[in-house]
Amino acid sequence: MEQNFQNILQQNQLKVTATRLSVLELIASRNAATSQPYLEKNINKEIDRVTLYRTLRTFEEKGILHKVIDLNGTANYAMCSDNCTAGHHHDEHFHFNCTQCHQLYCMNDFHFPPFQMPAGFKSQSINLLISGTCAQCNKMDN
Repeated sequence: MEQNFQNILQQNQLKVTATRLSVLELIASRNAATSQPYLEKNINKEIDRVTLYRTLRTFEEKGILHKVIDLNGTANYAMCSDNCTAGHHHDEHFHFNCTQCHQLYCMNDFHFPPFQMPAGFKSQSINLLISGTCAQCNKMDN
């Protein structure tokens, strides 16, 4: 799926910069969520850690990326669905963390069933992390 990252930035009233484009291109090119340490190692070396952190935080606030914490407590980022907006994420799907290769996958085809919050409670985000071995690691074990 080819995306026009310049349009995504413009639609979210963000300046189109090389840093922002590089981050979006790298995250969208992967089939699993991308950790901040991976981004630091594989992105343009001229992007410092603080700029990367601010970029990721801005993208999360605008509903461009969603953040998932893996089994090791590391933040990972994946592209949001088209219906996410600033302050209103709609990425209520399961995430799968492989215990062998440590990849973190968005399970977009599996969604949380509808549920009712108890009186007085208001949810802001939902996260369910499933751990086990992914299809690729299971193939290598056979």
